[in-house]
Amino acid sequence: MHGKKELVEICRRVYAKEFVAATDGNISAKASDGNILITRSALCKGEAEESDILLVSPEGELLEGKGKISTEAKIHLLIYKSRPDINAVVHGHPVYATAFASAGISLDRPVFPEVVLSIGRVPLCAYGTPSTDELPMSLKPHLSYANVFLLENHGAVSTGKNLKEAFYRMDKLEHFAKTISAARTIGREKILTEDKLRKLYDISENVYGIKLNPKNKY
Repeated sequence: MHGKKELVEICRRVYAKEFVAATDGNISAKASDGNILITRSALCKGEAEESDILLVSPEGELLEGKGKISTEAKIHLLIYKSRPDINAVVHGHPVYATAFASAGISLDRPVFPEVVLSIGRVPLCAYGTPSTDELPMSLKPHLSYANVFLLENHGAVSTGKNLKEAFYRMDKLEHFAKTISAARTIGREKILTEDKLRKLYDISENVYGIKLNPKNKY
């Protein structure tokens, strides 16, 4: 699966893209032994080193490393428990996506074909108090179908079969949010019709090599 070196690289890229500020956010990935590698609490992702990566059990027990486990590790552990197909999670506060989340405005609209195919539906999860079970539980209604999540008044979470996919989905989500914000300054976005979506779904696997989760379709 993943190692500490790869996780550190993604930490640096997440910080460079300004998906997090200061010590915000957390990143994790499944290790080869089935446990979870995750960034320690209060870590600037732009300064991450391999010594900043903790190894925790699927139940959240610290197995290896120095530092405190972030209270937001609960989000990661719930996702891994609920979705065996997910091997990496990125939680950040990208500006445009977080702006929509804090305004309570959903991005769960089919506008761009590449977004529909690469990240799918984008649920807006109800507000949950940080460090409590409310926060991970806010994702629970959407875990069976979603790959990315907006957290009301908080930020965003992206997932993937590996760290790169989780990172790219966060990147795509932020670009989507930024483009929608620009579109609304000059008018409004035009959503894809059911007929156009059906045609897109029909060719997704053969043309793009993307097999869609039926629950993730609009």
